[in-house]
Amino acid sequence: MRFGLQLGYWGAQPPSNAGELVTAAEAAGFDAVFTAESWGSDAFTPLAWWGSRTSRVRLGTSVVQLSARTPAATAMAALTMDHLSGGRHILGLGVSGPQVVEGWYGQPFAKPLQRTREYVGIVRQVLAREGKVVSAGPHFPMPYTGPDATGLGKPLKPITHPLRADLPIWLGAEGPKNVALTAEIADGWLAIYYTPRLAGMYNEWLDEGFARAGARRSRADFEIAATAQVILTDDPKAELDRLRPVMALYIGGMGAEELNFHAQVYRRMGYGEVVDEITRLFRSGRKDEAAAAVPDELILDTTIIGDEAHVREQLKVWEQAGVTMLLVGVRDVAQFEALAPLVRG
Repeated sequence: MRFGLQLGYWGAQPPSNAGELVTAAEAAGFDAVFTAESWGSDAFTPLAWWGSRTSRVRLGTSVVQLSARTPAATAMAALTMDHLSGGRHILGLGVSGPQVVEGWYGQPFAKPLQRTREYVGIVRQVLAREGKVVSAGPHFPMPYTGPDATGLGKPLKPITHPLRADLPIWLGAEGPKNVALTAEIADGWLAIYYTPRLAGMYNEWLDEGFARAGARRSRADFEIAATAQVILTDDPKAELDRLRPVMALYIGGMGAEELNFHAQVYRRMGYGEVVDEITRLFRSGRKDEAAAAVPDELILDTTIIGDEAHVREQLKVWEQAGVTMLLVGVRDVAQFEALAPLVRG
């Protein structure tokens, strides 16, 4: 099992030490570095800027949001990144949620699975460069043929020859239908809030996708990259308390109250009543109480926290569950130095 550095997206200001962390990740033996986007910083620009300091690690997005760009624009960014990095780019895509898609990007959220399939198909056409890119739609018709079309649009082929036609596309997915689609059409799964104790359930979802006619990959060559905090500490309680407000935000306050995909993930884990309570407190402005309502076991289901012996034991559990890469957040170089022996085995 390999390690990836998850830089995420920016808060109010750019992180001051991200470039240093990227350099340290490569030195520590990490396999990849990932950036993300929400409704502030974008994913591609920081990845190119900080990735220019590296020569070995793969450079991925986890995730680029489908509604932020047309499929052709995303394919252009990906093929550009792949050339600049010498074939080290991983294109991670995700649908986000209706609050962001319709509220920030001004795009319809309906039929996310259909949109994803169509979007990935167009990106792959661009990367293959076997002919002019066309799509019958209905979500991304190329050429555009809507009622206000000029009729002058024509199919085109990318001017720049992509470096790799098989540039890996990984999908961020949380629900059973989305995970099955990921196994069918993608090269990897970006799993957020993964828990090894439900590996059997995840495998059923994945196997459904692998079994479909025309599936791109099999389990043997498919990557599962799970986001997980890996924290070496002799004081687990302090780290759990630090993570409680973050978990309360994602479970109780992220997305619309009636459609929060992160909350649904924890409901599938068996935390339905806890999710209801956290949501009720968070949505009523009682954020401290919402954080206090997050139980230790909920956090520990999706994180690895403890001394070195415990962490090593848990890493084996995650690997045996089928995870091929752990995407971890690292605060400073000292944390890299602590993780380096684990990364190197």
